[in-house]
Amino acid sequence: MNKLDSSFFSSPPIFHSQKMSSSISFLLLLHFVLLLMVLPITQSFVFPLDEGGDLIKKTCKKTPHYDLCVSTLQSNPQSSNTDVPGLAHIISDFLLAKATDTLDYIHGLLKQSPEAELQKALANCAELYIPVVKFSLPQAIDALTNGHFGFANYGISDAAKEADACEKGFSGSTKSPLTETNTLVDNLSGVAAAIINLLKGG
Repeated sequence: MNKLDSSFFSSPPIFHSQKMSSSISFLLLLHFVLLLMVLPITQSFVFPLDEGGDLIKKTCKKTPHYDLCVSTLQSNPQSSNTDVPGLAHIISDFLLAKATDTLDYIHGLLKQSPEAELQKALANCAELYIPVVKFSLPQAIDALTNGHFGFANYGISDAAKEADACEKGFSGSTKSPLTETNTLVDNLSGVAAAIINLLKGG
């Protein structure tokens, strides 16, 4: 009976030891999990992420129209949370929007029945801008999405070429009412093409 009592009372220390071991293992596991949660926060202080504003400035310095590039990109809230391909998309979409606005403006001027020479020049501009708005730029943006940077640059450059041709269609005493918009389309094309060239590695 004494042996039974002795073995009976000797068991709890073993059970207690196992319980302590489990508790220690749990605490170590909890500590490890907390460490994993804190580590990314710590790294963000030690190695600061490149902010969107810095990427915009670094990218725009490699374009022919720095101020236009920066102001255009910063006007879009998504530019602060994207990469260089994203910036190329933002500029290209903005270019398409401005080319579309220019075409709409041309149509509005044509409805005002201008004098013959001006009407002829405006009609020529409409013919130049229609394929840019309907085909060249949308296809260029699709090519950019699919990583076909060469084709994308071709479509973007076409917008600049047609805007320049439109402006040159006004001659003599016929003053162009599109100088500002043609210049904007031309310059935006230059910015977009330069950013796409960065993606090409050129």
